[in-house]
Amino acid sequence: MHASSKSGFLGAGVMEREEGCRPPDRVGLRAPGSWRALVCGPRNLLLKDVFSCHLLKTVLLGQVLSMLICGTAVTSQYLAEAHVETPMLQSFLNYALLLLTYTTTLSLRRGDESIFQILKSRWWKYLLLALTDVEANYTVVKAYQFTTLTSIQLLDCFVIPVLMVLSWFFLKTRYRLLHFISVAVCVLGVGAMVGADLLAGRDQGSNSDVLLGDGLVLISAALYAMSNVGQEYTVKNLSRVEFLGMMGLFGTLISGVQMAVLEGGAVSKITWDWTICLLFLAFVLCMYGLYSFMPVVVKMTSATAVNLSLLTADLFSLFCGIVLFHYVFSVLYIVSFVVITVGFILFNVVPTYTPAPCDAAESAYQSVATAEMVQGDGETVLNCQQDGQQEEKCGHTEPCTTLCALKCIV
Repeated sequence: MHASSKSGFLGAGVMEREEGCRPPDRVGLRAPGSWRALVCGPRNLLLKDVFSCHLLKTVLLGQVLSMLICGTAVTSQYLAEAHVETPMLQSFLNYALLLLTYTTTLSLRRGDESIFQILKSRWWKYLLLALTDVEANYTVVKAYQFTTLTSIQLLDCFVIPVLMVLSWFFLKTRYRLLHFISVAVCVLGVGAMVGADLLAGRDQGSNSDVLLGDGLVLISAALYAMSNVGQEYTVKNLSRVEFLGMMGLFGTLISGVQMAVLEGGAVSKITWDWTICLLFLAFVLCMYGLYSFMPVVVKMTSATAVNLSLLTADLFSLFCGIVLFHYVFSVLYIVSFVVITVGFILFNVVPTYTPAPCDAAESAYQSVATAEMVQGDGETVLNCQQDGQQEEKCGHTEPCTTLCALKCIV
């Protein structure tokens, strides 16, 4: 897994000034009358756009998140083999660690950013955000009791379209055709992974009530999407420490109550030894790293892009399973990894567009390729780092909105 003057998480509207806000002469480079303009928008893609340092860093950071998820999966598998099935206890320990670190840090702040002001003005929003996160984790674990691993892997991709829809309406993110093509490519990669599982006979899980299990997966995906959209808005508009501090506070309360009600007996039956303790410690550290690091990557890119990169987490778990649990290797795993990575790169090559208030300190033109924002006195321009391109002023006495820039594009 972020300016206190914002009035809400998802209802941040776009306020344009009536005066002094006219569109710039030109933003980026247009490919008029060509298919590239439809697919990629007003940019001529060069090789250096595709293989930029920023894009490479984004891909690597996404895979670090996938490996952290892989760590939680492997440790959970070992705990299950030791007959320890306490998902709420594991979640509770993670939220408690967030509470001890980020909530404590937040409590040391003073003024408008103090924890008391945050709780006074928007406690219920963080409560709902933490509730969706806790229940998303719980429902996907419960789904394994009713449906198969194949169904879970396929239906879990439902989080991507839900995220895109929520981002479109609440964050005002606008996608190009290439973004939708990229998502389809990533889903094809997941299909190759599922096919390899079926060929290897590794269709684990239960089929006692497939309809209920599949429904739980879809509910979990929708809850994850809601949580991720809230996270993206918070880390980009408020702060990462505030988001994690509030998640730690309310997540600990919610998961603690749910653990006491649902897992009291299971926790009391755990035979604690150094192996079990180390497995719990490894799980909590991986989960804590995921929650701490994910907001950083979300701020660099978007929640949708991060979730596309996380599709490789199951593959890392499979690679570990080949070594640790003697799973059967299939070349389709490599094909799946390559296809998902290609889809992720395609998604990030072309920037998405997110409107921002007219007085925002930064433009909301977002990209993880070579596009960079250049701020100056009375100017906000897009620098695509292409040969011979000149930075152009929009002629405003105040920074213009993204909508002003978009008028020139569309």
